[in-house]
Amino acid sequence: MALMLACTFLVASCNEDELIEDRLADNPIDLPVGSGDPGSLDLSNYVALGNSLTAGFMDFALYDRGQAAAFPNLLAQQFAFPGVGGGDFDQPDINSANGFNSAFSDLANGVIAGRTELSLSQRAPLATAGELPSAYAGDKTALNNFGVPGILLGQLLTPATGTPGDPIENGLYTRFATAPGTSTILGDAIATSPTFFSLWIGNNDVLAYATSGGAGPVPITDAATFQAQYSAVIQQLAATGSKGVVLNIPPVLLIPFFRAVAWNALPLDEANAGALNAAYADYNGGLQLALANMLITAEEAERRTINFSATTGGPFVMEDENLTDLSGLGLPNLRLTEATDLVPFTTAAALGAGVGTSTPAADQFILTFEEQVEIITAVATYNAIIDGIVDGTNAAAGETIIAKFDIQPLFSDIAGLDAAQATQLALTPAAIAASDGTIGLVVDGVNYAPDFSPAGIFSTDGVHPNPKGHAILTNQLIQTLNATFGATIPELDVLAFPTVTTTN
Repeated sequence: MALMLACTFLVASCNEDELIEDRLADNPIDLPVGSGDPGSLDLSNYVALGNSLTAGFMDFALYDRGQAAAFPNLLAQQFAFPGVGGGDFDQPDINSANGFNSAFSDLANGVIAGRTELSLSQRAPLATAGELPSAYAGDKTALNNFGVPGILLGQLLTPATGTPGDPIENGLYTRFATAPGTSTILGDAIATSPTFFSLWIGNNDVLAYATSGGAGPVPITDAATFQAQYSAVIQQLAATGSKGVVLNIPPVLLIPFFRAVAWNALPLDEANAGALNAAYADYNGGLQLALANMLITAEEAERRTINFSATTGGPFVMEDENLTDLSGLGLPNLRLTEATDLVPFTTAAALGAGVGTSTPAADQFILTFEEQVEIITAVATYNAIIDGIVDGTNAAAGETIIAKFDIQPLFSDIAGLDAAQATQLALTPAAIAASDGTIGLVVDGVNYAPDFSPAGIFSTDGVHPNPKGHAILTNQLIQTLNATFGATIPELDVLAFPTVTTTN
């Protein structure tokens, strides 16, 4: 882990003034004095559906503090203002201070890890002691938050998500399913008779492919399947007579998970560089043979040549399935990483263990340009589908019953994209317009960073927002609801929320 954060921007900008003490309890802040109006909304029974972002997963785990800071819980607190008309908001509490961290646990050896904290001395996320999730002991029929970490869109619709032993079972749903093996997440939510809903789903239909370096067991959901499944979810929610808000798919390649480890993150001295070049001398000689036999071009031969140097940064050796197949000569598809490659956060540990030097980094450790294009295309396609389905539903109702919240401007703005970069990523028109080329997001006079530093809005897993990030998101959602439905729901005091928890 030291390798990873030695070459990342994440904590380089730490400001001691931003080291906010972890003071978020079950009720993050006291509700200030004031009142509001729901406009045309009935907020008496708010139901939230989605995945980890809705559940409050952060820091590699689902735990008490994260659940308390989840944007649906924060929304419900604002709905509880006098005059707004919000009711109780019950979550399937995990009842664990640290939760269960599958990424850092080793159950075979008795290691149960929990949430991570940012170590300021090691510049890395360090895991706490965790515990395995237990069944939810409360009233399963009275729940309001149906966010389940890790689920795909289609898993809202099938009982298999909560069927013990099924290949797609998700234990974090089974623990609060009303009838494991029979009930569905969507069915359980609708059974509560919602008067208002939020839906943020579909992220994992592309994110699972991305975080696995394009090599994992979960492929990108095809457009036809996504459209059919999303349409089914919206139709059933609209049939309840409730109004709602949907959030679209963020530009997943902008999250810190793909930005924390640089493509040239390998520290080398001259001795190490020379030894590595000697180790790949036969491979380089084979490339020249392939070139002489016109099996590859001179450009490809140059691109594939392994030449380490201590003076030019530290690209590392990777496999690339898009290169010309030279297996007939006994040559693998290898090259050094390039500036267009993205390195997943989890690759850092592998680099420290010799992957990328003596052992080439396999497909799961790198997102190539070609794989990034697949991801960008999928996100743009999903968002067009979401827009079309929601617009059609509103048209059929003769009024706006479902508000659309475009999450992409927030990501584009904080990442510091300019309009040209946002266009290349096929972001939404609103995101392109919000791309001002300045890194960070200014809220209440404070500039928050696109990372998991103490001044950032992401948690230490590099994927999910921290409490302050959820508060910022909540306020933007409230602005959308107020503008769409004529409401005056009060906003949160973002400054009252912490960022990441730090340790020495």
